[in-house]
Amino acid sequence: MFTGRPLPSLSMRPKMIRSFQKLALWMAASAVVLVPLFASGPLHAQETQNPGPWPPRMGRPGDDLPPGGRGTANIHVMSHVPLGGFLHVADVEIEQEESRPFVYVSKRFDPTGFDVVSVADPSNAEVIYRWRLENSELHEGSGALDGRYFKHDGRYYYVQSTQFGSGGPNNDLGAVVFDVTGLPDPDAVREVGRIREPEVPGGFHNIFMYKHSDGRALLFTTTRGTGNAHVYDMGSFVEGNHEDALVARIANPETPYWAVTRPNGSWHDFYVGFDAATGQDRFWGGGSGGYFVFDITELDRPELLMSITGVSGVNSGHTFTPTPDGRFAVAETEYQYAPLRIFDIGQAFDQGRQTISRPVSAWTANWRNLSHNHEVRWPFVFVSAYEDGFQVFNIFDPYAPRTWGYYDTYGGPHESRGENNPNMGAWGVDIRNSDGLIVVSDMSTGLWVFRMEGFESWNGLDWGMPNISSAQDWEHGPVVQSTRIRGPAPR
Repeated sequence: MFTGRPLPSLSMRPKMIRSFQKLALWMAASAVVLVPLFASGPLHAQETQNPGPWPPRMGRPGDDLPPGGRGTANIHVMSHVPLGGFLHVADVEIEQEESRPFVYVSKRFDPTGFDVVSVADPSNAEVIYRWRLENSELHEGSGALDGRYFKHDGRYYYVQSTQFGSGGPNNDLGAVVFDVTGLPDPDAVREVGRIREPEVPGGFHNIFMYKHSDGRALLFTTTRGTGNAHVYDMGSFVEGNHEDALVARIANPETPYWAVTRPNGSWHDFYVGFDAATGQDRFWGGGSGGYFVFDITELDRPELLMSITGVSGVNSGHTFTPTPDGRFAVAETEYQYAPLRIFDIGQAFDQGRQTISRPVSAWTANWRNLSHNHEVRWPFVFVSAYEDGFQVFNIFDPYAPRTWGYYDTYGGPHESRGENNPNMGAWGVDIRNSDGLIVVSDMSTGLWVFRMEGFESWNGLDWGMPNISSAQDWEHGPVVQSTRIRGPAPR
């Protein structure tokens, strides 16, 4: 028997129903705000060896950009190709010849491999080939991370780096090499060989292809636990001489930071380029202790020229890229809040110094985050800036860099992989010099193709610089490339 308060009259019930409806709507709307404020932490999704499609950590808004306002007016989206979802995309590489409009995108985790995207029509980019490693689901670790192409004896090749853990197969596999001369025909792509290092397991996290002044096409790779960068003669490798392809090692110089990190040092990333003023082939490496510049003209006798160590906030270097004349360098460090630092290398050389401990300036897109890889096409620096997407800044005055443009390729939550971990979003960037086409790989959203107003092509000589960048002249080599003008020769 009911013993409480009597039921309201029928005339009152519609008002009460409406009141309860309003209360329910208010509670539902408030939950969006209240849960992050009062719960023990942001909502988490399950994180596995094969992540996605949801980020493991949700509930923290990223950049507050308005709908339709994801970028500046001078950056134009030509194409966007989604390629697998959260964490499944790594680095990107574009071939330099417009007659070969191919972009290579590394695919992380299971199924790991790479995709080839045609940008024959930049406004309608499309995947034309996919390669996946056999038994991908059995592997541990990130898998395919970095890719580079090169040309040898009239044929084109692509090197895909891999990094697998010891809990599965191929822990000793560093890279897989393909002949891609027959593209765009997918049936013409064939595997040439695999670079394995049983004595140095763990694979290659980063690689770089360079046309040395002695004519060789050289592959530079990181290794795990040795403190050395390995150098392979890829012409020899694709001709079948796999056993003798390893031709040099470049040691990470010992610093006090070795004791902090591990028994010896290691490299994380590097750039290799020709120095027109001295005629030297130079290796620019970021790793344990900071950043280092070597003369590798005589590859079997690398000579350390400059050490950037003891820098406040830097115990290990990451991406390290010089300007075309080697006078300045842009350096990245992989932790939250770290800006890109700019160092005046030329002034130190002019003063006879072999060490630097202070940058002359710094740049960041957002102090809460950090930037990842970058490409220098002086005076512009093109940046894949993780959560901040694609960014461009200008170093015409290296002592006062300024933002030039941007486009947010990510658009997801802040720190989606964990506390103090904004390593999500734009991973890699590359430039086709002949027409200024820009490609960016985003770890979650895939491949983006851009154009920037006022950047229709790049040749260093047009800017009073040597024509030197990460793009190689596979036919003529760096000595000719550094002075190779565009258009008619002067009379």
